Amino acid sequence: MPRIFDNIEPDQILLDELKESLQEAYRADFCVGYFNLRGWRAIANDIEGWDLASGGVVRVIVGMQPRPEEVFRQAMSQLKRDDGIDSATALRLKRKLAEEFRNQLTIGAPTNADEAALRQLARQLKEGKVVVKLYLKSNLHAKLYLLHQNDRRSPIVGFVGSSNLTMAGLSSQGELNVEVLDNDAAAKLSRWFNDRWDDRWSLDISQELISIINESWARSSPISPYHIYIKMAYHLSQEARTGISEFKIPKDLASILFDYQKAAVQVAAHHLHRRHGVLIGDVWRGQR
Repeated sequence: MPRIFDNIEPDQILLDELKESLQEAYRADFCVGYFNLRGWRAIANDIEGWDLASGGVVRVIVGMQPRPEEVFRQAMSQLKRDDGIDSATALRLKRKLAEEFRNQLTIGAPTNADEAALRQLARQLKEGKVVVKLYLKSNLHAKLYLLHQNDRRSPIVGFVGSSNLTMAGLSSQGELNVEVLDNDAAAKLSRWFNDRWDDRWSLDISQELISIINESWARSSPISPYHIYIKMAYHLSQEARTGISEFKIPKDLASILFDYQKAAVQVAAHHLHRRHGVLIGDVWRGQR
């Protein structure tokens, strides 16, 4: 009978079994709908001892998942959906999903453990011990973990279910995953994975992830105080820039105002629109 891992009972935590299986494995294939970069620390150390020269690699496919409103809109549409894709569309999707990975690192307070794990992931990506691809051909919700072992009786151990590659999905969030030990079933799952890995529209994003980590707060080299100052100034001035770009000055008023006064009116209009009030101040130049 296959075992079930739902992360509810203490003996049914997928992460615990996955880590134990990784100790016996020499390579692994994961296909998930969502990959949390910070969640990689759950298994990062378990692959450190793998021999890259002997194929000790973790291959990760991240599927493309539409938002719930997109799924509903497609279901209600009277038009036949075209799943075709071209190079320009693939490049646009790759950039979009890469940006979503970047946005992950802006959520929540960073910890020392997160920083160390992200640097470890960047190094493993650079070494080629971890390779990540985006599957862009169509929407893919699959969650599959395959561990390849030097065991003649059980060369592949699989887990199929609902857990994404996140700390919560692997250990705490209620999920439903089934262990696959049958050789024929595991071999078929491996062929399924390889078909998608080798697909033309499965694009390697490993270098982009290295850049995202190296440009984030987890970077190994410190950021200069000047760049921190510039970024703070950029964000603090964002509302002013928004007001200047969104609001126009009437012609009769524009003719009697200086440029800095026009900008002040536009910024004030933005605050009025957003907060329903604005306080205007100016220096007083009294006569001597």
